[in-house]
Amino acid sequence: MAGGNAIRGTRVGAGPMGESERGETAPRERVAYHCSNGHLTTPSFASEAEIPELWDCPRCGLPAGRDNENPPAPPRTEPYKTHLAYVKERRSDEDGAAILEEALGRLRAAREL
Repeated sequence: MAGGNAIRGTRVGAGPMGESERGETAPRERVAYHCSNGHLTTPSFASEAEIPELWDCPRCGLPAGRDNENPPAPPRTEPYKTHLAYVKERRSDEDGAAILEEALGRLRAAREL
């Protein structure tokens, strides 16, 4: 059967095929980035674009640099701290006991009224 749909196999909005109809692509430059896990990423940038020093590795998410011998170190992650941990950094146990005693004294005085 020779008939059928003339646009079968194409997408809606698909333009003409080939560079001659679309125009020439911009000149590109591929840059190699290396992360501390040994992954290699080579994104391409326009020749006129400013090349960033760091790039996020798509495989592990660590920062990647352009120097293969000295990749950037993984960022240091701080563990989650509770409010109490932050208070203990600022105050000593003696300060805490004094503040607690002062607050309890105010509560006892308010009860007596």
